[in-house]
Amino acid sequence: MDKDLRTEIDEAIEAADRALEHLYRARDLLHSARNWGAFDILAGGFISSLIKRGKMSDAQDELDAARSALATFAYELRDIDGLQGVNIQTGNLVLAADLFLDNPFVDLYVQGKIDDARYQVNRAIEQVEKVRRQLAG
Repeated sequence: MDKDLRTEIDEAIEAADRALEHLYRARDLLHSARNWGAFDILAGGFISSLIKRGKMSDAQDELDAARSALATFAYELRDIDGLQGVNIQTGNLVLAADLFLDNPFVDLYVQGKIDDARYQVNRAIEQVEKVRRQLAG
């Protein structure tokens, strides 16, 4: 393997690692938001909605950072033959409606949005980890 290709691979691995850091944090925050959401549905109120909203907002920040890191990762992969980029599609999480319309129906809707985001984040993690393994191998 020539030196230039090794450098490109190392840069792609570093970009993958940065993306994974954000994705892992987003996954953890979404897990916490989901737990708070379950509490909110069963026995919560304004305070639990506020805490859940904070977790969701932090997760959204991590998802935004992950999108940026994934764009860099895809850019780095273009320099390496035989590998394709990774695409994560995450919409904005529903935040304000839950806080101001605190009822079981809205809580269930928001819980579904959290679950959708968790699924997308887990898929993105799997994709990035797979490509990273290929690069490292």
